[in-house]
Amino acid sequence: MLLYIVRRILLMIPTLVAISILSFMIIQLPPGDFLTSYAAQLRAQGESIDEIELANLRERYGLGQPVYVQYTKWITGIVLRNDWGQSMEWRKPVKDLIWERLWLTVLISAAALLVSWFVAIPIGVYSATHQYSWLDYALSLFSFVGLGTPGFLLALIVMFWAQSALGMSVGGLFSEQYIMAPWSWAKFFDMLQRLWIPLVIVAVGSTAGNIRITRANLLDELNKPYVETARAKGLTERRLIWKYPVRVALNPFFSTVGWSLASLISGVTLVSLVLNLQTTGPLLLRALTSQDMYLAGSFILLLSVMTVIGTLISDILLAIVDPRIRLN
Repeated sequence: MLLYIVRRILLMIPTLVAISILSFMIIQLPPGDFLTSYAAQLRAQGESIDEIELANLRERYGLGQPVYVQYTKWITGIVLRNDWGQSMEWRKPVKDLIWERLWLTVLISAAALLVSWFVAIPIGVYSATHQYSWLDYALSLFSFVGLGTPGFLLALIVMFWAQSALGMSVGGLFSEQYIMAPWSWAKFFDMLQRLWIPLVIVAVGSTAGNIRITRANLLDELNKPYVETARAKGLTERRLIWKYPVRVALNPFFSTVGWSLASLISGVTLVSLVLNLQTTGPLLLRALTSQDMYLAGSFILLLSVMTVIGTLISDILLAIVDPRIRLN
């Protein structure tokens, strides 16, 4: 397995280079650039434009040069100097913009992922082992409703319910007096009081889907010969279920770690927009729409790196969990 991991890591390097080139080219596809859009916006508002400042910015970022020159400046800055570039819209270093929102995004996404797994797996196992019972039908109904309800719609419903029934505003993760305040225990506890709202909204959809996955996979495994053999040897039903078929039925959870790591960074963009959360999803969307190429390119590169690393972790976890899988 060690040789396999080393080979995969070496293959990740050209993969990430190709992804970064493709990402940077896609960002350059719309006509014009950020400075062109920025100048047009200022003219529409009747404000004056400092042509010298625009010329200096074009020279600094190589906007008047071919795309490959701009890409080379960007990627060498990241690799050699840890310089992710400057956000032209926010006038701040890209790495500062990303990291100041990243921890909050990871907190919400990771908590929602863990809640989804810890809730969905036992429910899915119970639903499969009690097939066609009334509780199985009730859980299936919940799963279908959860899968069919968009996250942003659920966010609007929860916001209305919290405002009308609880009398609390759920926009954002902080009360108004703590938005610009420095970190303190009072601000931390204020965040915890509001954190359950995006946590529940994000977790509902994934929990419903994971229940269906667990139930379907476990039903496929329950009647296989190895389960009958273990039952014939006298294993208790609880131990048999959790030791053998559940272990195999959870393969999809491990195989999607690559997507899960990327979702920890990107967050649920629509839900974040509705709830006014200061996460990375709305920032990425804003960077793409405004052609803030260094910010957008850095986000896409970061998501790509996490996806490739997550795929490697998925392969390793599957080989550990499922003895039928061997990495050669």
